[in-house]
Amino acid sequence: MNIEKFIQRTEALHTRLADLYQTASVLPWIPPDMLPQAFKELYSTSRMVQLAAEELYQQNEELIATRNLLEAERQRYQDLFEFAPDGYLVTNTDSLIQDANHTAAHLLKTSKQMIIGKALTNFVPLEERPRFRSELMHLSQLPSSYRLRELVIPLQQRNGDRFDAALTSAVVRNPQGKVISIRWQLRDVTERQHQIESALSKNDSDLSQNRAIHKYAKGETVPLNPLVIWYVRQGLVKLSTFCETGEEVLIGLATKGMVFGSSMTSLQIYQATTLANVELVSIYLAEIAASPTLSCTILPKINQRLQQTESFLVIAGKRRVQERLHHLFNLLKQEVGEAVLEGIRLSVRLTHEDIASACCTTRVTITRLIGKLQEQGLISFDAKKHLILKNWE
Repeated sequence: MNIEKFIQRTEALHTRLADLYQTASVLPWIPPDMLPQAFKELYSTSRMVQLAAEELYQQNEELIATRNLLEAERQRYQDLFEFAPDGYLVTNTDSLIQDANHTAAHLLKTSKQMIIGKALTNFVPLEERPRFRSELMHLSQLPSSYRLRELVIPLQQRNGDRFDAALTSAVVRNPQGKVISIRWQLRDVTERQHQIESALSKNDSDLSQNRAIHKYAKGETVPLNPLVIWYVRQGLVKLSTFCETGEEVLIGLATKGMVFGSSMTSLQIYQATTLANVELVSIYLAEIAASPTLSCTILPKINQRLQQTESFLVIAGKRRVQERLHHLFNLLKQEVGEAVLEGIRLSVRLTHEDIASACCTTRVTITRLIGKLQEQGLISFDAKKHLILKNWE
């Protein structure tokens, strides 16, 4: 029974009781004091029910109006979400897509129905998936004070084309503080990235202009001056320190376009050794401090070194040596990898001793693990003993 029928029946009942009460009151042969007390109470109660029903009807009308208003607001925000100029996705902590708007589907060259229930990882190229999974893990471990993070990473559309995407993430937590979902803002920044790369390329060439180029052969130690930072114009430099036992510890690889120097570390022992023939450009810190343009050019390169350092820290923090080796190969794949027919070839040759120092283990252990990976067909070596990662993820 709906509320309108209930009110109608309540009013009809009250009217009948009122008629009966009035009739009984005017009958000349029935004295007023002889009216049953129960009849009077029934009439009074009926009146109260009628008033309550009217009040209930009024409240129901207000609830209906509020519901209609909320539905209109919900639809308005749904339309804003659906047709926003940026793409929006909602995933769980394993990147499974739970919701997406029209713009996100358009950027991925597919339909909403095709991406709901799919993993966002599926749209990340194979070589970038370790970095994306690392970001997912990092997001789930962020303190509640962190709100937004941005990750620029290539995404692969359904037709196979790629574009540079800026993924701005925000985590959603339950009352216990556990991350239960992630909201992603998705933007195509391909043009912006091209402009940045073009500007950086121009600035990189400017770093070499009007400055002496210092050449070092493979295996040489690069002199370090606390007043100078080195810019790698060509080649690869191994950055290392030594522990109390005298063992060397690999802490970084300065590739082409990166910077390094003793002023960028607090380590008392810091050594730079060339792993290939290199060309370096020296830049004085005072010059950087005096030139905003030079500072802006150097800053992304320092940031690149910082990110690599954190990657080495993650490797050192893994409990199992196998995991450290796996993460090291992923890092080397990203830093010095180049695509070949067999897989990803590391352009630099690292000794088992170098790999062992980066993994905080012994050369014997690394030799044994590399042998196992070869037997499993996951790695191989070319004619020049360069390591090749095969079907590696």
